Amino acid sequence: MTTLVSKWNYPTTVRFGAGRIKELPEVLEAAGIKKPLFVTDPGLAKLPTVANTLKLLDDAGIAYGVFSDVKPNPVEANLIAGIEVFKTGGHDGVIAFGGGSGLDLGKLIAFQAGQTRPVWDFEDVGDWWTRANSDAIAPIVAVPTTAGTGSEVGRAAVVTNEETHTKKVIFHPKLLPAIVIADPELTVGMPAFITAGTGMDALAHCLEAYCAPGYHPMADGIAVEGIRLVFENLPKAFADGNDLTARAHMMSAAAMGAAAFQKGLGAIHSLSHPVGALYDTHHGMTNAVFMPYVLAFNRGAIEERIIRLSAYVGIEGGFDGFGKAILKLRNDLNVPHTLPELIKGLDMDDERKSLIADMAIVDPTAGGNPVELTKTAALKILQNTIDGTL
Repeated sequence: MTTLVSKWNYPTTVRFGAGRIKELPEVLEAAGIKKPLFVTDPGLAKLPTVANTLKLLDDAGIAYGVFSDVKPNPVEANLIAGIEVFKTGGHDGVIAFGGGSGLDLGKLIAFQAGQTRPVWDFEDVGDWWTRANSDAIAPIVAVPTTAGTGSEVGRAAVVTNEETHTKKVIFHPKLLPAIVIADPELTVGMPAFITAGTGMDALAHCLEAYCAPGYHPMADGIAVEGIRLVFENLPKAFADGNDLTARAHMMSAAAMGAAAFQKGLGAIHSLSHPVGALYDTHHGMTNAVFMPYVLAFNRGAIEERIIRLSAYVGIEGGFDGFGKAILKLRNDLNVPHTLPELIKGLDMDDERKSLIADMAIVDPTAGGNPVELTKTAALKILQNTIDGTL
């Protein structure tokens, strides 16, 4: 029984359903936010989705500011600029609106605006989060417009350190938004490429959480149902962006992935993070490229679990059948099979490969891999992903 020891946390209040964005003024009041800073990405800021949402605030007489200087892989410079706008505008909370980049940066602005230490002091290492002044963290309302990261129900956020070209996971319990509005109507206009990449990110979260070692049966249960939802609904959402039922199920799967991965992630993410930091690739699509190669590497430790998972999801053929299903899903979604197909003109020399491997093995997600991720192992998976060798 000594191994049956764990710590469990679950998401915040989620108002789920089509049309619930109309409740935003009420949600702000419930969260105690009177003058929010609306944080989103520059592409989304130009779309009617944002204009319509801001009109809800205008009609309710709520004063707000807007910040949209957010890179697809947010960097510290974006955070510093956002904090300046937050402080100058006298804001008392954040509406984090968008995909993973907008959600993560919005959460970090609310978290970091009241801190005196640099954001890197709160990396997800040991109990570093206790260094933060909890009372100075502003409340957050999260509104996802993609179905992938699940950051809306997460207690962490990712930001790139431009000096070291490394992605850092910042953790604090109060990075968990006070209230979430999960309205699948907001995802209807998502391009097919983003639908595929974010959906595969949700799958990676669920799959790695399920395969991670440790005792967390509730996370396992959430993960396997999330995986089923992805297999059944991601192809539908990709083929018909107006399929609101498929969009809703994918929004659920994304939140489920983030709830499940408190158990752990693994080499899919620990290799994806340095590649994303160095080449500015889409995070979910990078996860999708690495997925089958990491599965193959971990086979000896996870085969029995994958056989059980396959039976639940309705995939025949055990581990091999599951692997083929992953490859078919990637192919149906136009996911590149190798890194050179993802990163056009890729010419990765041994020094760069060594750097990525070094970054991967110290990434916070590496410890959750079911097989120890040594530098030799990381290099092997990376080379297989370059060559297309399974």
